[in-house]
This record gives sequence, structure tokens and C-alpha cells, in this order.
Amino acid sequence: MNLLELQRKFTEALTTPLNSDEGIGERTLRGESMQQVAEEIVKPNDRLSSVERLEIYSRSYWFRILSSFNEDFVGLRAVVGDKKFDVLAEAYLAENPSRSFTLRNLGSRLESWLRANPLYTHPHEALALDMVRLEWADTECFDAAEEPILAMEDLAGLGEDPKLRLQPHVQLLDLNYPVDTLLLQIREADDQESDEASNTFAEQRSRSRLKSVRKSKPKPRFVVVHRFDQLVYFKRVTAEAFRLLTALRNGKNISEAIDLAFSPSTRSEITIMELVQRWFREWAEWGWFSGPSKPLVS
Repeated sequence: MNLLELQRKFTEALTTPLNSDEGIGERTLRGESMQQVAEEIVKPNDRLSSVERLEIYSRSYWFRILSSFNEDFVGLRAVVGDKKFDVLAEAYLAENPSRSFTLRNLGSRLESWLRANPLYTHPHEALALDMVRLEWADTECFDAAEEPILAMEDLAGLGEDPKLRLQPHVQLLDLNYPVDTLLLQIREADDQESDEASNTFAEQRSRSRLKSVRKSKPKPRFVVVHRFDQLVYFKRVTAEAFRLLTALRNGKNISEAIDLAFSPSTRSEITIMELVQRWFREWAEWGWFSGPSKPLVS
């Protein structure tokens, strides 16, 4: 057995889900005997067998990634419930083991996996997808780069009709459920765990909110996930503002973006311009712009 074969066998054994007693599984994902695999790749010692030694690594791997996954998706856990979430997490991580040096990437394929495996979130598939999209956007936003900020007073010097870049950390989400406020309440309940009285109240409010959201009908909502002073915020915007931001992100000039945002519209041109100017002032104050996509030619 060469080194590559050894690494592959060890990885497969490591990423095979634990059994119901949180011990190493009897067979690998390909159906091989774990006892046989362990004896091929791990030597026993005077205290532990090959399987027992391999089990230490397997348990460490699974306990760590399950813990990290749970921390990243507390909102999804609340939506589907603890038991279903545990089953979902194990199934997802068995098919999508960690492939990165950082655990922050564990959930990068979760949205597409849930779309292909809706039974894990039934009967709240749409709500669960909204929550996952928000929680992953939160992760992306927190870690994304920040380019030099373009202030409002800088806009006048960019030419008559420039293209503006949004900061890499700005995430645009079109949602159907109010998962932004729901997630904040769930996190508040988790944060107050040390204070029993406050935690009880927060949990009750969070559960009440969750029941209400589960029963609510889908309704378009538009949320910008952005970072300011090293903290991540959720900002709701109108449909027109969302279309304008999306157009800017897609490389449209300001005039093209405005046309796409307000077509069709019953508002007067003056009203539209006043509204856009107010938005641009707010967005610039929050540091959402990072300058033109190309250097301007004089």
C-alpha cells in the first residue's frame, strides 16, 4: 500500500459516521469491514487494538465537525427541530466531508444539498432554505474582504454615469420568510443561556416567533447582509432598492440600474431621484461602495 492509498483509506474510515453509541462504525461508506481496514492502516499497541486507536481519531473528527456545524446553523436547527437536525447534519457531512483547512466552509454546499434532499427539512422546506441562505450569507459576510470605501462625496468625481462596485462583504438575499428577525431572536436566546430567568423568557419568545413564522404565508422580503465596524448586520430594503443593488452588482451603470429598479413605476421622476439619492447617502455611510469597476478615462 502506497502513501496515497493509505491516506484515502484513513480518510474514508475517519469520515464514516459514528454508530448509535457514538463509536466507530462497523463498516465504511463503501461497505468494507472497519476491523479489516483498521488492521491494514493502524498498528495496535499494548493497550489498544487497531480499531480502538482508529476510533479515537474518528470520534474526534465527528465531534468537532458536528459541533462547528451546529454553531453555524442554529437557525436551521430551530426550524427543523433538534432530532431532525442531528440526522440532517450527519447525513450532509457524510456526503460532504470537510475538504478545507478551515471549518467555516462546512456549510458551503448545504443549500444545494437540501434542495436535492428536501425530506430532511419536511414540512418546512422553503423556510429552512431561507434560513440556510441567511446563515451562510452571514458566514460569507463576516469573512469577506473589504476594499477601500467610497464615500458619498467621492461619487461626484466618478463621472456622469459610472459603474459602482459593492463591497465583497455585501450579500443580497431575496427571501420568502422573516428569517432575519427570527435568527436574531434565536441567537438572543442562546446568548442569554447563563442567565436562567432571561434565557427562559428569550426562549419562550423565540419559540413563539418560530411557530408564527412556520404558519405564515410566503411573502417576498429583501435583505442585505453587510458588515460595519467588524459586526454583521441584516438590513431590509424595498424591492426597488434590491433591484438597484443587484443591477450595480451585475455591472450596470447607475442610470441603467435605476431604470431596472423602477421599471415599471408610478412614481414621478423627481420622487425617484430623491429616493435614490437618500439610498445612496445611507449606503455610502454604511460603507457598501468600493468605487468604480474600471478606472475612468479623462
